Amino acid sequence: MAQKVLIHGATGETGGDILDGLMADGSFEIAALVRPQSLQKPATKSLKSRGVKVVVSDLVNQDVEEIADLLAGYDTVISAVATTAQLDQLKLVDAAAKAGIKRFIPCGFTSVSPPGGVMTLIRTEKEKIHERIWYHHLPYTIIDSGTWYQISFPSLPSGKVDYAFMGDGNTIVADGNAPNLMVDKRDIGRLTARIIKDNRTLNKRVFLHADVLTQNEIWAIMERKSGEKIEAKHATHDELIAKMHTARAACTKSPSDPRLRFAAISAEYMVCKYVRQDNNPQNARYLGYIDTRELYPDFEPKTFSAFVDELLAGQAKKLYRDKFEFMQKKST
Repeated sequence: MAQKVLIHGATGETGGDILDGLMADGSFEIAALVRPQSLQKPATKSLKSRGVKVVVSDLVNQDVEEIADLLAGYDTVISAVATTAQLDQLKLVDAAAKAGIKRFIPCGFTSVSPPGGVMTLIRTEKEKIHERIWYHHLPYTIIDSGTWYQISFPSLPSGKVDYAFMGDGNTIVADGNAPNLMVDKRDIGRLTARIIKDNRTLNKRVFLHADVLTQNEIWAIMERKSGEKIEAKHATHDELIAKMHTARAACTKSPSDPRLRFAAISAEYMVCKYVRQDNNPQNARYLGYIDTRELYPDFEPKTFSAFVDELLAGQAKKLYRDKFEFMQKKST
């Protein structure tokens, strides 16, 4: 019998990749949990056209018992919600426990870092969800993915890759030699399909990656393949830390402003990856993660080099386009 999977956030950046991966696997019965106000959106209608069952739920206003009734009968619930909706998962966890869900995947899919104030916004909220899972003794798997290729490449002098660029202005931090776990975001779904069928990953943290690269190595690949010399800005560790504190303070004053929240989260990521150097295999193992490269040695992930070939051929896409357009409209 096919495993029944319910995805919360199936039309988002990460949720869409997870949906694609599960559908390509072909061994799941898939449904999507959708808010009532999203029913008429083109993305939701597209789910139906692909044969995905749509389950309507208002996590904010419905009580836990009602949500549990909707979850009943599913084996696995995967959450891939937006950064602004992390705490909405608390009620989903309560309902999953009441419904007897066999495995809950909270919204992770991010760089490896420890709890406890390192990333005071996104990571701290994710840890609150983990604590609620453990409170219920709910079976779970936490999946983190390192940083994505799609947000990790520099711009080129020619502007050739600007159509997909959403980086930090070509800033090299310190000596540029901090190693980071990296993955093509499209492989997240393919690996998630394996993870949720694997009893070895139950009640574990798992990290997935394809490459471990420094900024210098990323720049070298881009320069070699493009034939262009990239001019980089430079930032010290102290400058990055100061920028993070400034962004955090601004966000604290106006917590409902999505632009300020995004800036603060981005600044925390930079410190986590390049100052603290948390996002590497050694630290992931120290924190108790299992490595998908060891779990699935036959899996062939897309390399950063192959992604750059797509990027230079004009075949990549800019992420979060709708959100950036929304924030730009609010600022005008």
